[in-house]
Amino acid sequence: MNDLSKPRATLLEVGEESAAQRIDNFLLRRLKGVPKSHVYRVLRSGQVRVNSARVRPDYRLRPGDRVRVPPVRAAERPARPAPTPVELPAVYEDEALLVIDKPTGVAVHGGSGISYGVIESLRAARPQARFLELAHRLDRDTSGLLVVAKKRSALVELHRMLRDGEVEKLYVALAAGRWSGGARELREALHKHVTASGERRVRVAADGQAAATRVRPLAVSDELSLLELRLLTGRTHQIRVHLAHAGHPVIGDDKYGDFALNRALAKQGARRLFLHARRLAFRHPVSGAPLRLEAPVPADMQEFIDHGFGAQHDGR
Repeated sequence: MNDLSKPRATLLEVGEESAAQRIDNFLLRRLKGVPKSHVYRVLRSGQVRVNSARVRPDYRLRPGDRVRVPPVRAAERPARPAPTPVELPAVYEDEALLVIDKPTGVAVHGGSGISYGVIESLRAARPQARFLELAHRLDRDTSGLLVVAKKRSALVELHRMLRDGEVEKLYVALAAGRWSGGARELREALHKHVTASGERRVRVAADGQAAATRVRPLAVSDELSLLELRLLTGRTHQIRVHLAHAGHPVIGDDKYGDFALNRALAKQGARRLFLHARRLAFRHPVSGAPLRLEAPVPADMQEFIDHGFGAQHDGR
């Protein structure tokens, strides 16, 4: 006699929004609360099938694929508050892309003690959207342009363009001290590590990942430098660590900065990280049309720049 109460496998049909996604990421997204190690275990044991066949974790899904998901038990997790629906300022939007001007102090995603971030808030604000995924990331305290893909095909192509250096990413930063030597590249390799307290940090290290930041001074004084920064690679905290190692930490940087100077300048209005993702230029991942997008320097940062260098400097 069959036990009708016994958990059964689930059959899922893959739609366009999941096309080209790896099967392991597909499962991790849908099996919330299931330990990652268990997801890979059922994959490798053949309990997960695609079109009745076993697949490797790196198998990329196609529209119409039928995925058999075995019954799995989620770990108990403390309840998190539901994300607040938020619509952030849109710089550009079409059927494949959404580019927003992210404010400082807003995380791009939940985790590490943060219940939710930009992507969770956007999904809550747009429950009808079948697909919303970050194409890249910005540090919580960095303001500026952030790209969200609205189609899986756009996300895959954006990731390829980012890997191949086909996306121009231009930042503006206010840094400590007088920058000397004109325009030049910082190419120190960077090593990412986690501190004993669980905090993510990056340091310059010979055995780290290759990294390159092109720096062009826009205005300098004895105390401060307004810098334009072009990312030639996309390492974690790259600009902040490169500038700190060069002796010009970003004003307001609470990880790699000049803490005494930060405290002094906070009294003058510099109360956050003065790093802004100003410009993005790339070809549209679907149409191929050239896109050049800009987000103006935020008012608090611009006010500090005007005070230090005069109103003619706007970070352009």
